[in-house]
Order: sequence, then structure tokens, then C-alpha cells
Amino acid sequence: MDRRKFIWSTGLVLPIAGMLPASVFNPAKATDVKLKTEAGNGNILKQKADYTIRIGIGLIEVGPQHIISTVCYNNQFPGPLLRFKEGRQTIVDIYNDTDSPEQFHWHGQFIPVSIDGSAEEGTPYIPPHGMRREIFVPKPSGLRFYHTHMLAGADLSAGQYSGQVGPVYIEPKVKPSGYDREEFLMLKEFEPYFMRGGDMSSDFLSGPVIAELKAMQDKREKESPIKIKGYEVGYKVFTINGRQLGHGKPIEVKYGERILFHIVNGSGSEIRSLALPGHTFKVIALDGFPVPNPTEVPVLWLGTAERISAIVEMKHPGVWIMGDLADDDRGNGMGTIIQYTGQKGKPQWIKPKPYLWDYTVFGKKNKPVPEPDEIIKMVFAKQNAAENGFNRWTINGIAFNMMEMKPMFHLKEGKRYRLKMYNASDDIHPMHLHRHNFELTKIGGKHTSGIMKDVVMLGGFQEIEVDFIADNPGRTLFHCHMQLHMDFGFMALFDYV
Repeated sequence: MDRRKFIWSTGLVLPIAGMLPASVFNPAKATDVKLKTEAGNGNILKQKADYTIRIGIGLIEVGPQHIISTVCYNNQFPGPLLRFKEGRQTIVDIYNDTDSPEQFHWHGQFIPVSIDGSAEEGTPYIPPHGMRREIFVPKPSGLRFYHTHMLAGADLSAGQYSGQVGPVYIEPKVKPSGYDREEFLMLKEFEPYFMRGGDMSSDFLSGPVIAELKAMQDKREKESPIKIKGYEVGYKVFTINGRQLGHGKPIEVKYGERILFHIVNGSGSEIRSLALPGHTFKVIALDGFPVPNPTEVPVLWLGTAERISAIVEMKHPGVWIMGDLADDDRGNGMGTIIQYTGQKGKPQWIKPKPYLWDYTVFGKKNKPVPEPDEIIKMVFAKQNAAENGFNRWTINGIAFNMMEMKPMFHLKEGKRYRLKMYNASDDIHPMHLHRHNFELTKIGGKHTSGIMKDVVMLGGFQEIEVDFIADNPGRTLFHCHMQLHMDFGFMALFDYV
């Protein structure tokens, strides 16, 4: 039993502001003093919510005669698209219709700890059969998303293995141009299972392998008494917007139409690729942040929880499969059909030429970044099968302790910090920083600037440097976004002192 479930089961978590059981908490009575303070006006409790989210069991028809039962939002997958206005306060009511406490994480938003949706930071739980009204100003603009933030451990029906994920788009004050319409795509796998090995290669990422980092893992494996690999997670079903390739309606397009695809990798543990034969993707934003150098690429790669906004100009008529490069994954559903008006026939797939994913092509050229006030070095390492058959993950030799939740790094507000991350393992790690963004400053051995993100892929035996400003006080969680990695130690807390 993890610390979060232990605290709840022992009754140590009491109903608190904004988190009372639905039968007790009535917004119309405006009895919640803390919520009044956060809203700045008690009358706002009487207002109708802009959106209502219900966490509960839903049925997803992923394919013909193939229905999956999982916890999701509003009885659908993906959860409803939430569109907010930049700088305009919003109200969201979240009901937990399950028998377990939940966390609702607003991934990529600059918001207080009280509503970020992370127990490690101190966000209150949404209790079983309870509700929470959240009142906040959505920011920054661009493509964000929301998902559960519970540990799953060995429970493959919990956490991000479930269907609890949905898109958010915060509309900027000045609307971007250059496209005719939008399409939102949520990439997600279902029916997970445990297996040995199955690590994904990093050979699609630009950048060299660092021999010293590989030597560190080789030394650990040689000295370890455990000679087997830890459990990994595989999947049987692959979907885009909850439908396997060929199930559901195709995306219909017109010749010459410019479509802005907003793509979210909502997986619990998978890296995804996406290609559309005969077309290119003009990447205009990464993780919702406009890139300094919009660039056309033949293939997109997205680590777990990464987002890409890219424009595709429809100039190659036909019926095409837009899908993952991996034949098995695409064959089991990771794709969707793009059909031009008036075109018929069997959807076609043509594998693109090999292409290395290089974040730096979207950055500024020869534009140095400011020197940081402080450098924080991090070494990520794996202890094979060290925890009941699961790999244990460490940052600077320490696995995160859920019973203590002790901050590892201490920040001073307003300072610029540089995280130098060294991956002494053969796994890819999509590294995520809550409630802040960061600027890529060095990746794959190349210096860059201007690329703002909140998740970045760190390849096996590679290094990355990112800078962030400590401008959102409160405990801040930093972790690998692979559910299996964060559950077994791959997290750290920052706090402000």
C-alpha cells in the first residue's frame, strides 16, 4: 500500500476546503471559507461551472465488438476537450464517482500547488464519491492536457494505465494564423500486461551515446546479485482518440486545406511516432509553446506526455494511413485514416525514410542563453529487478520515498536554474517539471535556445541541459513521465526556501 492510500485508509485525510463529499459540500451555500478566499468573491460559488468532469467507469469501443471497461472522464475517451481563454478565470467542478481517492492533474499549467493535482506536492485528494470545485486562471496558452496522478505500481488498471486523460487548449489572446481548421489527436494504448525486458531503443534520437554513462550501468549490472531484467509494460490495443485504425470515421480533408493537428501522447509508458505518407508536418509548437523556428519534418516523435502542434498542407490526394512507424503497433491500431474528398479505395501506408528526431532544429541559431544562477546536476540510474521484480530508479543515488516525500532540491524565487541531466541507463526518459516550463539549452551535444517545454525525452546514455526560472513558489514535482518509472523511485521534489 503506498503512502497516499495508507493515509486515506487510516482516516488521516479529513474533508477540507474545496474537497468535501458531494452530500456535504454545496457551492450554493458558500460555506467554504478557503474557497471563498481563493476565488476572491464568495458569490462565485453560486455560479455555474464552465466545465464539469466526472471520474468513473466508462466503456470504450476501441474496435468492432471490442469494448474496454476502464476509469475515464465523463464516460468517454478521451475526456472532453476543455477550451479556455488565456487570462480569463474559469470554474471546473470535478466529481469522483469511484471508490478510491483521486488526483486530477492540470499538466503544463502554471497554477498553485492546491490545484495542480499532485499529492507529492500537497494537493488535497478528491475523496471517493466526493467533489472539488477548482477556480483558477488557465495559463499559459497553447496545448495542455489533464490526467490522473495516482501511483499504479503493479495495478495495471490504475493511474495512467486507465483512460483518465483528456485534452486542454488555452486560446491565446492573439489567435495564430496559417491554418484552416484544427484536429485533436490523443494517442493511447489499452490492455496492458507485464513482460520481461522490452526496452525501447533510442536510435531515433539525434545525439551520441556517452561511454562514461554506459560504463556506469555496466558496472552496476556486473556487481548486482540480480541478473534478470525488471518488469516492463506492453499493450495489446493501440488507439487514436480511443479507436483502433479502421474503426470509426476517417478524417476527411480537402485538397489545399491546411490542418493544424494538436497531438497528445496520452500513454502511460510508450514513446510514439507519427507519419503521413506524401505529407510533411510543419511543427509550430512543442508542448503548447510556439517554437522560434517552425520547421517541416517527415516524422513526429513524442515521448510520454509530450504534445506537438503541427500544420499539414493537404496536397497529395488519396486515402492514407497516418500512423506509427512500428508495424506491430500500427497493425494493432495506432493509426487513423486521412481521406481526401472524392477519393476512395483501401487506405495506403508507405514507410518513410529514416529520420533522426532533433529538437534543436526548432530552436534559435547561435543565440546564447543567460548564465544560470545555479547548476543542479542529476544522474539517473536503474537497479534491475531490485524491488519485487520491478526496476528501481534513482536520482543521484536516491529513490523517491513515498512515506517521507522529502524535497531533494531547494530553490530561491526568481533565480535561474540549469538542470544538467545524465542518463546512466539504456531507457528513454520523458522528464517532466510541474507548474513551470523550461528552456532547452543543450541536447544531443548541441547547444540551443528558445525552445520552451515541460517534457523532454532523454535518450539512453545521453545528456540534456535545461534552464528554468523559479517563479511559481511551492513544492514542485520533477519526474520521469513513464508510470512504471515514477512508481518505483523516479521522482524528486523541489521546494522554495
